Amino acid sequence: MDDLSTAPNDPRQYSPAAQRNKAPLLNVLRTRLARGARVLEVASGSGEHIMHFAREMPDNEFIPSDAHPAALASIKAWQRVLQQEAPDARLHPPLALEVGQRPWPLSERIDVMLCFNMIHIAPWQATLDLLAGAAQHLEPNGWLLLYGPFKRNGQHQADSNAAFHQSLQARDSRWGVRDLEQDVIPAAHEAGFMLAEIIEMPANNLCVRLSRHAEH
Repeated sequence: MDDLSTAPNDPRQYSPAAQRNKAPLLNVLRTRLARGARVLEVASGSGEHIMHFAREMPDNEFIPSDAHPAALASIKAWQRVLQQEAPDARLHPPLALEVGQRPWPLSERIDVMLCFNMIHIAPWQATLDLLAGAAQHLEPNGWLLLYGPFKRNGQHQADSNAAFHQSLQARDSRWGVRDLEQDVIPAAHEAGFMLAEIIEMPANNLCVRLSRHAEH
């Protein structure tokens, strides 16, 4: 995330965006996660999202991951806080996971994968690697939940999203807000996923749930 900050002598990172969207994201998960589900978050960043989910949903098992050492240190620090405040929470130590690596460092299959605010701040290949890894490691009835800004059929959904896209492209031409219908869903189909639902979220964002099987 772009708005991370860290206090002196404290490896925990703080993201105002994560604080704003953790409650709406929790509401999405509460109504869709089966009790006891094993949940992997890819690119956990500061760790604030998954710590909140683990605190509020102790019946589920949560596994954070990230590719960056500073993020892994932040997640570990947040986990120590959670262990003191909510000892019943089932939050695993973070995995050092880069989506392009093979194999992913997972010993068991996963029921649900989460990936929030990653695919627009990474090359497109990272999205393809994420989908390939999810297809390999999810249970047959598992699903992947993406969250962030998306284009719809070639159009930005808000002027702020268009400006954000331009700022991302200025930083790295391989980055940018992805088109849901033209890019993400076709790539998901190629990896063996079906579109299960699109959930409108605050601030012109979407949750996109991709299922390993057709849902009725």
